[in-house]
This record gives sequence, C-alpha cells and structure tokens, in this order.
Amino acid sequence: MGGKVLSSEERPAARSKAAMNIVPPAAIEKMAGAAKARGSSVDLDSLAQGERGKAVLSLILAELEADKAEEIVTIDLGGKTDIADAMVVASGRSARHVGAMADKVVKRLKESGMDRARIEGVPACDWVLIDAEDVIVHLFRPEVRQFYNLERIWSETARAPARTDN
Repeated sequence: MGGKVLSSEERPAARSKAAMNIVPPAAIEKMAGAAKARGSSVDLDSLAQGERGKAVLSLILAELEADKAEEIVTIDLGGKTDIADAMVVASGRSARHVGAMADKVVKRLKESGMDRARIEGVPACDWVLIDAEDVIVHLFRPEVRQFYNLERIWSETARAPARTDN
C-alpha cells in the first residue's frame, strides 16, 4: 500500500480537503494499455491513497457502464464515514445481470492489482456488495433497490440535524 497511513482523526480531515475528483475512464484505459505493453496490469496498490480511491472509482464506473448497469449513482462518503471514500449504487435487469456485473467488476479489480476486493450476496444476486476498500459497490435488482433505498439513507438530507420544536 502506498502513501501515509492516516489515523481515524486525520482521515476525515484529509478527505474534506481533497474532494473526490474522478479519474477519467480514458486515463484508466491509458494506464491499463501502458501496463499491458509492459506485460503487466495497472497496479492500484502502487498509487497513493487518494489517487488509488479515484482510480478504483473510475475503473468500477467504467466497468458498470460497459456492462449496461442501470441508474448508476455515486455517493461521496467524505465526512460521513471512515469506511470508504465513495459508494456506488447501480441496478441490473435481473439476478443473472447483477451477478455477471459483480463478477466482471471483481475480475477487473483483480487484474488491476486489487486482490483484496471482497464480494457478498452472489448466490442469490438480489443485492451484491463489493468491498473494494476505497469504494463500496451495491448492485441490486430494481425492486430490491427500491425497497432498501440506500441513496436516501446516505443522502445529505438524511444527515441533516434533527429539528427541536420547543
């Protein structure tokens, strides 16, 4: 892992200072092309912490676009939690589509040096979670996504302070 390891107090401050700028998919493809020319793959672990998060997010978004994911939403988690930098929520048309998208995202991450990506929920494929350390991906069938409504839970309005009427 590259970069300085931040304490739990330093991590939220570091995230708020540097807003999550997405690395264009073309830049990821360029890195991948250069790595393939050298006979290797893009090594996400060699990137600094902030750059790795951007590269992982861009890679995931590019793969989901290529796999025809529906209603892709990216949520910046900076200042909300220390578990990740971003969350991606997307839908597939069926359980088979959700499972195939999850497999391809994990395969692409592993090809890029992210061997630690974890996946949950594959047998049923109603809701598949991919933990790519810096980015968490939720893939749903449409009706399951509507039921859990993660976008509402993680939205800014859900984090607004409670009103106290005296």
